[in-house]
Amino acid sequence: MTNKHKYIILIGDGMGDYPIAELAGKTPLEAARTPAMDFLADKGRLYTLQTVPDGFAPGSDVANLSLLGYRPEAFYSGRSPLEAASMHVSLAEDETAYRCNLVTLDRNNDSEVRMIDYSAGHISTEEAGQLLSALAEQLNGELFHFHAGISYRHLLVSNVLFDSLKSVPPHDFTGEDVSVHWQNYLQNGHFAQLMRKACDVLDRHPVNQKRRSEGKNPANAIWLWGEGKSPEMPKMKELYGVSGALISAVDLLKGIAVYAGLEVIDVDGATGYLDTNYSGKAQAALAAVDRHDLVVVHVEAPDEAGHQGLLKEKIRAIEDFDRQIVQPIYDGLCGRYDFTMAVTTDHFTPLSLKTHAAHPVPIIIYSSRSAQENSGETYNESTAEKAKRCLADGEEFFKTLLAMNNNG
Repeated sequence: MTNKHKYIILIGDGMGDYPIAELAGKTPLEAARTPAMDFLADKGRLYTLQTVPDGFAPGSDVANLSLLGYRPEAFYSGRSPLEAASMHVSLAEDETAYRCNLVTLDRNNDSEVRMIDYSAGHISTEEAGQLLSALAEQLNGELFHFHAGISYRHLLVSNVLFDSLKSVPPHDFTGEDVSVHWQNYLQNGHFAQLMRKACDVLDRHPVNQKRRSEGKNPANAIWLWGEGKSPEMPKMKELYGVSGALISAVDLLKGIAVYAGLEVIDVDGATGYLDTNYSGKAQAALAAVDRHDLVVVHVEAPDEAGHQGLLKEKIRAIEDFDRQIVQPIYDGLCGRYDFTMAVTTDHFTPLSLKTHAAHPVPIIIYSSRSAQENSGETYNESTAEKAKRCLADGEEFFKTLLAMNNNG
């Protein structure tokens, strides 16, 4: 065993939830079979962590910045600039990045608009690429540039700053009337023209014609949100003296890693959904441990199930995370390194809300140097709250994680 101490952070996005009557008052985390996380909670320390500071919306951008030890109050400038960095899109000083979702709208006219699906049926990256190519070919110009991402998640860069825009995440409004928000985009002439033309391009595209014929939701509109300019962030090596790597299917997390100076590791078959390549992520993490002090693995699937209000799928995603990420990474580290492992979610994504909530999240910190004797704790929201160990913010969490090397 090498003397070099290692740090691992495993993030099951959106795992936190509220008690559900169908589960006899349990949360999905309580109902799911999670022997690996329960073992770590039993042998480690269970905390609650406030990942979302007061005054911030409970987005994955803010929450995951916190989990990497960055205070959003000091470094957050918007979600989309982080995604732009992941896509190797550099922002000029006068440019603003916007997250561009491919969505399914029921839009009879501009005054009656309903959000049917924030992900256009989790459209494939191949199909989405064809649609983004068409949008770029017909709509790119001096004011707007489209950049293709993964599945429904894409990017628009513009030198037009819409100061009065009050953008909203489309996943907050699944099945709801979004007419007021749609009208907000149409208050700016440049954006109004862009949004309407995008609908026309998408509506008649062969990809969407085929999707309709197969009974799938068409990607018949774009939805812009999460706007911001390039942030100024110190590298993690400067802040905490550690090198690191991050594994995720999501551009947002990869972008945070770019600004933090972490190695971004792409895994074939990583989708950000239930069909993601869990085994590939775990293997990549264990390989990265050999060359870095810190490795972060992020899994999006529980969050996606939460946004869709799918109970069975959320429980499955949590169990897959436990069985295919937490357990094999723990097993692969044992006997090779002294290590400290944190297992957490970034925020709640309650099934009843289908969007994020800013509650303190349950988090395990386990040190191979100081495993406890059967605390009896299991990993879920209520047990973490009862433990009464509270971490005020991500900076305190990260310092606590690193301190486990010294005092357990």
